[in-house]
Amino acid sequence: MSNFNRDIILLLHDSAMQEREIELAVKNLHQMITAVETAEAFCEAHELVARNRITKKKFKIIDAISHKALKPFYFLINKN
Repeated sequence: MSNFNRDIILLLHDSAMQEREIELAVKNLHQMITAVETAEAFCEAHELVARNRITKKKFKIIDAISHKALKPFYFLINKN
């Protein structure tokens, strides 16, 4: 089985699935998740609150998350 660096729980509706079918399902899930796990998608789903300003600018959000921890009074807000 391919080793992807993520934990996925796959609930099977048919217990008679072959190993190859399970591998194909996991591969398809990985491809779908990889398609939406981009910096652009992350920036589109988040806003950065910096003290009393809210920004949606991609480069500022990426700069803020590139550090180990956010600066004081900086918050990432998920828009979902």
